[in-house]
Amino acid sequence: MRTYLALSTAAAVLAAAGATAHATTPDRHREPLPLAGMRILISNDDSMQAAKASNSDGLGLYELRRAMCAAGADVVVMAPWQVQSGKGTAVSNGGVLTAQRRTVLPAGYEDDCAQAPARGAVYGVCLADGPCGKNSPSATPADTVKLALRAGLRAKAGWTGAPDLVLTGINSGPNVSASVNDSGTVGAAVAAIDQDVPALAFSSSGDATNTSFPRVNYRANAEFGARLVADLRRRALLTSAFALKVDYPDVSTGRRAGSPVWTRVGDGAVVYHAFQQRGNGDSFDIALGLCPLDGTGEGECAEGRKDADSTWLLDRGHVTIAPVTWDRTYGTPVAARRELRAVERYVEREAPRP
Repeated sequence: MRTYLALSTAAAVLAAAGATAHATTPDRHREPLPLAGMRILISNDDSMQAAKASNSDGLGLYELRRAMCAAGADVVVMAPWQVQSGKGTAVSNGGVLTAQRRTVLPAGYEDDCAQAPARGAVYGVCLADGPCGKNSPSATPADTVKLALRAGLRAKAGWTGAPDLVLTGINSGPNVSASVNDSGTVGAAVAAIDQDVPALAFSSSGDATNTSFPRVNYRANAEFGARLVADLRRRALLTSAFALKVDYPDVSTGRRAGSPVWTRVGDGAVVYHAFQQRGNGDSFDIALGLCPLDGTGEGECAEGRKDADSTWLLDRGHVTIAPVTWDRTYGTPVAARRELRAVERYVEREAPRP
């Protein structure tokens, strides 16, 4: 089993990785960039459009691409054509998928990967016999990863064999507690480890209203992610036995993110689906209900785990990291006990205890 990953908690290591990742002055004696030689596939569930003022439709993906290329990785993006939030591990069982390259990137991100072999190519994947148009139906997040790993990367980027790593996100909003089962960001990461490729799923909190997603949150998450991946690679802890789910707190008000905490997926809810019947007819409006964040929720909103990801992220402002297994086995799968414990011990050296 290939292993390249590890969790980043050593401050000196993180500072060194950040410095080399952003160095621009040629220096023949400079240390190699921390992700040099790595091939990384990036996908998400928010699409590759990055056109909305709320930053909810893929801006985080471009921040993640930027940070990984700055750290030396060779990056290719294959992401849903349209927003596919809440699709979980859904796949398309028929039809035609078209991977269409984006030729005009969002302003400010055009040259982020100019020095990499694949030049950070960005493909949007639609469920259509191409070309993809404004209203084309979209591939799901899991579709994009499966397409990339089984045929797309070879055809479009000339990559033979699997990439070293799959990254998904950065999602607009946290993926914690019951929302993890619905998350297309996590679902895409699960699709990767299902094919024996290591994966991390990144999500960022929004602002206080949770309707807008500041660029500063995405950037802080992406730069943390680059240091994280570099240190995980250096420590040889990356494994496809489970995906790592990384959620980043809101730092848009100037509050610093708390240290990484090894958590479990909560058993309560942060948001839930609500349905309102229209009169006495057959139609129901779909809405999202928000649970209290102060721990006073009841019923499906009640959180029963002291080490829940939602508690440490939303209440205490820490970066939370939790393992997610491909088979959703209750407890710790026997096949991954060694890997789980190795990463957990690494985090626990610096993380506060529940």
